[in-house]
Amino acid sequence: MLAKLTSKNQLTLPKSITAAVGVTEYFDVETSNGRIVLTPVRIQRGDAVRAKLAELGIQEQDIADAVAWVREAPSGKPARKK
Repeated sequence: MLAKLTSKNQLTLPKSITAAVGVTEYFDVETSNGRIVLTPVRIQRGDAVRAKLAELGIQEQDIADAVAWVREAPSGKPARKK
């Protein structure tokens, strides 16, 4: 099956090929023995957030403390309901 590279360096993949790998928006691209290899990648945004929190050393209790701090009412005003 042929796919044409456009003047803007874009490649349109045949529908039958993308249907075979399932719904995906991103592909990991690499070369191997003179071939271009596309591997579907499913981005896990939740995993990325958890990884960033771990990288920063932020624990679950830190988040709970921050939420509690924000919910504290300034003097003279009633506290927000949880």
